[in-house]
Amino acid sequence: MTRAAILGTGSALPKRRVSNQELAAQVDTSDEWIVERTGIRFRYIAGEGETTVTLATDAARNALGVAGLDAQDIDLIIVATATPDQTFPSSATKVQAALGINDCVAFDVAAVCSGFLYALSVAESMIRAGSARKALVIGSETFSRILDWEDRTTCVLFGDGAGAIVLAAEESERGVLATRLHADGRHNELLYVDGGPSTTGTVGKVRMKGREVFRHAVVNLATVMNEALDAAGLTASDVDWVVPHQANARILDATAKKLGLEPEKVIVTVDQHANTSAASVPLALDTAVKDGRIKPGDIVVLEAMGGGFTWGASVVRV
Repeated sequence: MTRAAILGTGSALPKRRVSNQELAAQVDTSDEWIVERTGIRFRYIAGEGETTVTLATDAARNALGVAGLDAQDIDLIIVATATPDQTFPSSATKVQAALGINDCVAFDVAAVCSGFLYALSVAESMIRAGSARKALVIGSETFSRILDWEDRTTCVLFGDGAGAIVLAAEESERGVLATRLHADGRHNELLYVDGGPSTTGTVGKVRMKGREVFRHAVVNLATVMNEALDAAGLTASDVDWVVPHQANARILDATAKKLGLEPEKVIVTVDQHANTSAASVPLALDTAVKDGRIKPGDIVVLEAMGGGFTWGASVVRV
């Protein structure tokens, strides 16, 4: 069976690391308040010259290096982002140009925090269909540029960063085993940005009703993870690692409990990176691969939920 196998992972972070204490000097909050409610201690904030595209490009180069490939080997680039450099053209085409690739399929996917799972599913489908052989799938965000820095309920939650994977067609047991995706647009008002080209003509700012999002997230994520495992013919006991969207430590804990998973099997980076939206899953994946926790042959479940609502899970043998 032809599968989309992960050949390499990579990530990139802005230069500036911001602690809760530094934020507390600017916003009516405290380190204790943030840690107790979210588990976040640090986040990275993009500075001058650092954009969604520059971070995505750096993450892509790192992933290509691990995979031992040249950029010219890539015939598909998908960037998952809610914070593109421009309304158009896509950030993916700008990454393509920055990597020096003269011609390949390149486009963006907009599914907010679930964007990487959506992009992974599209790339995997194209690889299995034979319309791509080697793909870069990237999640990259500069959420700091759409935050209301006077709203302490949202501005403390997010950070900037990028993560990337290289996928390749292989006749192999490793690769993406199953993916399940969902969306429910009735919940727009619970997590959204209050602007856009066709409505206000502005970028807008992030707005969120945290309690309601938390409630939906725990139920939806546990359900979709079980769906993906069922589709792969596996159970929770077969899982070596869960790499979740890094939104809130309490969501991670609650989801693990609902699935009956040991907390030690959950990769947690929210304390260091905060919520990097579409970048959080590949960023956490790269972190765990680099530090040796995730090893070849491991069964890994990737999961995320974001504004829309959108949510999904993918089961991968790395």
